[in-house]
Amino acid sequence: MSRPDLAIVGGGLLGRLIAWRAARQGARVAVYDANDRDGRGATAWVAGGMVAPQAEAVDAAPELVGMGRRSLVLWPQWLSDLGSPVHYDNQGTLVVWHRSDEQEAKRFELLLKSRDPRAAYQRLDESQLRMSEPALDGRFREGLLLHGEANIDNRQLLLALADALDEAGVVCHWHHAVADLRQIDAALVFDCCGKSARRRWKELRCVRGEIARLHAPGLELRRMIRLLHTRHSIYVIPRPSDHLVVGATAIESDDRSPVSVRGALELLSAAYVVLPGLGEARILELNADCRPALPDNRPAIRYDPSRCLLEVNGLYRHGFLLAPAVVEDVVSVLPYLLLNPKADAQDALPRWLTAHTRQEISICQ
Repeated sequence: MSRPDLAIVGGGLLGRLIAWRAARQGARVAVYDANDRDGRGATAWVAGGMVAPQAEAVDAAPELVGMGRRSLVLWPQWLSDLGSPVHYDNQGTLVVWHRSDEQEAKRFELLLKSRDPRAAYQRLDESQLRMSEPALDGRFREGLLLHGEANIDNRQLLLALADALDEAGVVCHWHHAVADLRQIDAALVFDCCGKSARRRWKELRCVRGEIARLHAPGLELRRMIRLLHTRHSIYVIPRPSDHLVVGATAIESDDRSPVSVRGALELLSAAYVVLPGLGEARILELNADCRPALPDNRPAIRYDPSRCLLEVNGLYRHGFLLAPAVVEDVVSVLPYLLLNPKADAQDALPRWLTAHTRQEISICQ
């Protein structure tokens, strides 16, 4: 391969998507990643794959909710372009809570209404809950059904993207760690290293997430379940062949060690209380990883024209929620950057990426 137009360092979810979409536009692309083509070692490997903008509206900024809605449109389109099948389910999110957490539920609904005027949800009473999700076994008196939200099989997707990169002629250097980005020869270099970029992007921090993957034969779960709780908020995501993913919300920590006994007990106990049918489920995996986040929990981009280096980072725990919208915007500026690699690209960069970086995280000049 001749000198590539674009070299992407970091072959996780973001790097693979950028490489794939750029190659589809005709760019010559190379990918460098320290991990294997299956995606083991990528942050996205330990993820629920949720695309739930309404559920995240209570914590995320309004523009991120809008980006999440755009991702809900893009994901089905992009998945249909892949040559390999990837599980995708858009049956929505069912939010439930225990009686002791009714105030938390009221807070959730008020924030949802105020921060996402377009929210499409339905309040369910106990009988409606029984009909909607029999597996809950009448454990809850009320719930909120958030329509249209989706989830993706994260591991199927990473492998399908690796296949798509091969088909698109992208040169992939798996098991290839890049110690110095200046060693890469390309018209443009993209830093998509996520948490590994902390030595270059000092504002980055890590947010730990923990998951359990279970096999629960006979437990029919129709959609994602999210438990509201002041301490042990969890989500349960159905997968094909009686598999489930149980995950915890964000933990402010850069600890990538295995899940502790206490962490496993809290995670699985909370899930068991929600779904008593999990009592006979088999634990296939307990895993943890850290997601990269910036001070405002929003994604950001920096461009250094002196090095023709573009850095994209800070997807926080919104990787699958935001990735298509971020990638579409980033790839849209590639023609300009390839023609004007030494220019000040600030005006060409997407506004949502630059508006909040001009103050706290200035774009490199």
